[in-house]
Amino acid sequence: MPTSSDMTTHTDPALLDALQHQVAVFARRAEQSRLGGVGQARNSMDRAAYLLLNRLDQEGAMGVKALAAGMGIDSSTVTRQVAPLVDAGLVTRASHPEDGRAVVLQLSERGRARLEEVRASRRELMALVTEEWSEEERNAFTTLLTRFNTSLSTVTASLSPGAPAS
Repeated sequence: MPTSSDMTTHTDPALLDALQHQVAVFARRAEQSRLGGVGQARNSMDRAAYLLLNRLDQEGAMGVKALAAGMGIDSSTVTRQVAPLVDAGLVTRASHPEDGRAVVLQLSERGRARLEEVRASRRELMALVTEEWSEEERNAFTTLLTRFNTSLSTVTASLSPGAPAS
């Protein structure tokens, strides 16, 4: 595996400086706006809740350990983050179909409706932010941002053995 010094030797340092600066600006703006959408649902759901509900919607019912592993976070963190979602009726706990002693988490109908409301608000924000972009530019940005996030997760995990990537 190439070292970081090998990689920076072959890449223009000014380009890497510009990239890290733009990532820092993006992180600040994303945190300031929370990318929480527009309208009444704007900023009505925190990032952790959104990501947990989204994962349960996409992957279906699962246990805390599987949810934590899939998100690259600790089980205790998932347990702490899921508790208010259960209290709000957005997530339900049920017995595992094959092992009645185990518990699985699943998105409730209320949770599904709430998630769709927040998704619609966030879609509207993304449409506004990229309204002058072509469909090809939106696709390219999505592809590159996905690739960037995947690489960032992999590198972060390799730099901190034993620590989950988030």
